[in-house]
Amino acid sequence: MDLSQIIVLAVLQGITEFLPISSSAHLILVPKIFAWPDQGLAFDVAVHVGTLSAVMWYFRAEIFRMSIDWVKSVTRFKQVGESQLAWMVIIATIPAVIFGLMFKNEIETTFRSPVTIIATTVGFGLLLWYADFFGRRVRHTSSLTWFDALLIGVAQAISIIPGTSRSGATMTMGLMLGLTREHAARFSFLMSIPTILGAGLLKSKDLIEQTQAVDWNSMIIGALISGIVAYLCITAFFKILERIGMFPFVIYRLLLGGVLYIIFV
Repeated sequence: MDLSQIIVLAVLQGITEFLPISSSAHLILVPKIFAWPDQGLAFDVAVHVGTLSAVMWYFRAEIFRMSIDWVKSVTRFKQVGESQLAWMVIIATIPAVIFGLMFKNEIETTFRSPVTIIATTVGFGLLLWYADFFGRRVRHTSSLTWFDALLIGVAQAISIIPGTSRSGATMTMGLMLGLTREHAARFSFLMSIPTILGAGLLKSKDLIEQTQAVDWNSMIIGALISGIVAYLCITAFFKILERIGMFPFVIYRLLLGGVLYIIFV
């Protein structure tokens, strides 16, 4: 890859990983539009490490409290402080692990077709509008039950299909369950940590097993850019979320679906 491709793909990953517009769709389709060579597994791992670092740094204080309180809850056999939220994140992660292992081959082949991405981009965009418009938006993450967490986890599992958007699907389900926009987004981002970490470890395993040489300069540049952009994106998103709602992202998804239809169908 040349430097321009590295920068574009890293910025795309940083922006789209946490916005409800699907990072995987952009990383698959943009190289096709510009006739770029495939960025390869190593680069995918690098930019995911960047975005993972960004979300962990942004929520560092909450992650610390959740981790300490979770350990206390395990040793004391009762909820302690933020341990309830930690348990909800763990429960919500389980469906994605199961789905990812069951459909690993399909995710890397069949699900990456432009037609699939167009359908999921538009369809789940409309679901996001419905959830944002009709959701009660009164609940906080502290009110989540294990069944709520499981439902949000199922939404995250479905989002493994490119074009769906992990953050979009989980925020959609959170809004449908009555969470406020901020708390739906906050829980979605916290859920992303074990999910991105797990996906990164699986890709790293594949990377270790492959025989191709690794371009370490591209990986380092990609990770740094995606991490910085992702952190700025998360910060800006929380500042404007209550004012703008989800509608601008819905419009973007519909327009993107239309453009992709013209190009690929």
